[in-house]
Amino acid sequence: MQLLYADHLLERLQVLQDGPLQQRLLACLQAAIIEGVFPRGGRLPPTRDMARELGVSRNTVLHVYESLMAQGYVTARTGSGTWVAETLPEICLQSQAVDLLQPVAAPLPATLSKRGATLIGHATASPYQWGAFVPGAPDVTEFPHKLFSQIQARLNREPDIHRLIYSSGGGCPDLRHALVEYLRVARSVKADADQILITEGVHQAVDLVTSVLCDPGDLVWMEEPGYWGTRNVLRKNGLKIRAVPVDDEGIVPAAGPPPRMVFVTPSHQYPLGAHLSLARRQALLSLARRHQSWIIEDDYDSEFRFSGKPWPSLQGLEEDAPVIYMGTFSKTLYPALRIGYMVVPKMLAEPLRIAASELYRGGHLLIQRALAEFIRQGHYMDHIRRMRLLYGQRRQFLCKLIERYLGPSFLLPANHEAGLHLVLRLPSGCDDVAITAEALKRGVKVRPLSQYYMHQQERRGLLLGYACVNERQCQDAFGVLKGCLMAAGIEPEVA
Repeated sequence: MQLLYADHLLERLQVLQDGPLQQRLLACLQAAIIEGVFPRGGRLPPTRDMARELGVSRNTVLHVYESLMAQGYVTARTGSGTWVAETLPEICLQSQAVDLLQPVAAPLPATLSKRGATLIGHATASPYQWGAFVPGAPDVTEFPHKLFSQIQARLNREPDIHRLIYSSGGGCPDLRHALVEYLRVARSVKADADQILITEGVHQAVDLVTSVLCDPGDLVWMEEPGYWGTRNVLRKNGLKIRAVPVDDEGIVPAAGPPPRMVFVTPSHQYPLGAHLSLARRQALLSLARRHQSWIIEDDYDSEFRFSGKPWPSLQGLEEDAPVIYMGTFSKTLYPALRIGYMVVPKMLAEPLRIAASELYRGGHLLIQRALAEFIRQGHYMDHIRRMRLLYGQRRQFLCKLIERYLGPSFLLPANHEAGLHLVLRLPSGCDDVAITAEALKRGVKVRPLSQYYMHQQERRGLLLGYACVNERQCQDAFGVLKGCLMAAGIEPEVA
C-alpha cells in the first residue's frame, strides 16, 4: 500500500504545482486524509520510506508530518510510527463540508450513436436473476461446487503457461475434445474438435457469426416470439429482422426474399416450448442449401426434457448441414461461469476462430480445463441427471398449482415437456406488463410474454421459472401471483 499512497500523492503534486514543495505536499496529505485515502486510524508510511517513494528529502517529509500533528490530523505513537487521527479536528470537517458545497458543473449529456441508442432503447435484461419465478435461472445451490473447486485446485498448482496467456485457438483444446464426445452422444452432433469454438455465451456467439457472415442490412429470420437477447444483438449489428411466426410444430417457413440466416430453437422453442417437427427441419435445411443461408441452432436447455422422445440436434440431421450449433453451460451449471460453445461447419472454423481472437481475446483457459475434467470424469452427466429429476418434480408441482387454483386452460400444452420455465396463459388483450410490475412490487419476479414478440400481439402470458424455487417457496409465491391476477380482473376457471 505504501507504493499506492506515494503514487496518489505524486499524482496530486503534478496538479498542484504552485508554491514551495513542502506546502504542496502538506496540502496533498491533508486532502488525502479528509477524503479517506489515508483511512482514520491507519498508519502513515515511515518518513524514510515516504521520502524515497516521492523522491524528496526526508527532512521535507518530517516537517510535513510535524505540521499534520500540530494541526490534529495525525498522532505519534512512541516506537510505532505516525497514525491518522481517529477523530479529525473541527476545522477539517468544516473544510470538507465547504468543499462539498462548492457548485459542481452540470455533466454534459451523453451523445449515443444511433446503434447505441437503439440498443439501449430496446434493452430488456432484468436486474433480477434469482428467486420465484425468474425464468431460465437454474438452481445454482445444487451445483457440486466443492468437487469442482477440488478439480480446479489440482490443475492450478502447476498451470501450463499456454493457459495463462491470450487464447487464439478457439478455446481450451481439452474442453473442445470433451465436448465432441459429449455432444456426439447427447445431441447427435457431428463434429471434430477443430469445429468447436468456446465463447462466453450465446450473445457473444451470435455477435461473432453475424459480424463475420452478415453485412448491415442483410435479412435474417427470427422466431416470433423469440429471445429478446438475440434480437438485440441482431439490431445492434444492423441486420434486417423478419419475425416469422411459430406454431405447434415450430417456426413456419415464410415466402419472400431468402434470409442470410435463420435463428431457431428447435429442441424447445423459446419461449413457448414447442419442438421443431421433422418436416419443418427438413424444409429449413432445404431452404438453407438452396439459398446458401445459415441456420443458427440455439440449443439452450435441451438437456432438461421431462416427457416424450428426445429430439436430436438439427445440426446432426444431415451430413455437412448448413447449421451453426450453439450451446451453453449457463443452464446446466451456472450462468456466471460464462462459458458457451459453437459447433461450426468446417469451412467456417478457421475464419471464425481468427475473428474471435481479434474481437474478444479469449481467456479463462484454467477454468475451461477444469470443466473438461469435470465432463470427462462423468460428473457433468451425473449432475444433469440429478437436476433433471429435481426440475421435473418442481415443474410438476407448479403445474398442479396452476391446474388446481386457476384451471388447465392457463397452461400451454408444450409446458409439460422440457425447459426451466413454463408459460402461464392469460386472456388475450390483458396487460401482462402491468401484472409483472405489480408482482415485482410484491416480491415475485415473472416476465411478460408480450415482450418476446417483435410486433404487437393479442396473445398474453407470463413466463414462470421454477428451477431455482423449492416447493415451499413456489407455493407461497404462487399465492402472491394469484392475488395479482385477481386484482387485474382475471378470474380462475375453477372454484
